[in-house]
Amino acid sequence: MLKKDGVSIGLGLWKIANDQCAETVYNAIKLGYRHLDSACDYGNEVEVGQGITRALTDGLCSQEELTITSKLWNTYHSPEHVKPALEKILTDLNLDYLDSFLIHFPIAQAFVPFEERYPPEWFYDPEADNPTMKLAQVPLADTWRAMEDLVHQGLVKRIGVCNYNSGLLHDLMSYATIKPAELQIESHPYLTQEPLIRLAKNYGMAVTAFSPFGALSYLELAMADADESVLAQEVITRAANKYNKTPAQIVLRWGLQRGCSVITKTTKTERLQENLDVFDFALADDEMAAISALNKNRRFNDPGKFCESAFNTFYPIYD
Repeated sequence: MLKKDGVSIGLGLWKIANDQCAETVYNAIKLGYRHLDSACDYGNEVEVGQGITRALTDGLCSQEELTITSKLWNTYHSPEHVKPALEKILTDLNLDYLDSFLIHFPIAQAFVPFEERYPPEWFYDPEADNPTMKLAQVPLADTWRAMEDLVHQGLVKRIGVCNYNSGLLHDLMSYATIKPAELQIESHPYLTQEPLIRLAKNYGMAVTAFSPFGALSYLELAMADADESVLAQEVITRAANKYNKTPAQIVLRWGLQRGCSVITKTTKTERLQENLDVFDFALADDEMAAISALNKNRRFNDPGKFCESAFNTFYPIYD
């Protein structure tokens, strides 16, 4: 079983190299993945689309069986840019519609034309002597209304947000005429985010957790240290031995039992399969509590840190 109680294991496409992406997507669908998490900013949506098209052509599944997510990048927040940004994504993915379209960050940046640079990434002018981010004065409410128009036009089935905090969620729910269907956030045993997850569920939103293993997603970016791996924690390894599972499978199972879908990233077939094999056991309540007790509010994907260190712009979105 790949999905139970409304939650699933999805394949995340962040940091998958272009020359591996199409094959990885195809192999994942062949193994049974039905949730694919993509984004303009990942720079590989053409290859993602190639993998999807090949899988559909070979009859591995129908498009209706897939849940395909992409995200609106920061530079396309102005209402007049939202639909063209989606249309570019649909062209790259070779699709007529998206299942889920999310605001990637609650950060509005100055528009960069597609023909000038795509994906535009974070710098406004990478060739400048001292390149920085250039922000735009676009209220999130204006962006959301443009997202709602996409639903009315049948281009997306559901809309939602990533990386929002509780204050932004309360504000969004006060003006949304089409309520957000999904909140996607970083969450793992070192960053449980329990109040935020509870709030989202109270609002009727599905929650998807990215970077479920914490530090492992960020070592190559020098945004985490090797000794920060949650997989070596005794409570994790003890459960792994008990259930004859890997530490990674224990962490994924913990995420699912919290009522969250979980996004994983790998290009290795054996890892793709391993990540799916987490629906045949359940952690006990005391094991769930012990893993949650590892929380230390350690956030790895934090614009308040990486925007300043990598993009010469101080721009925190979390307190």
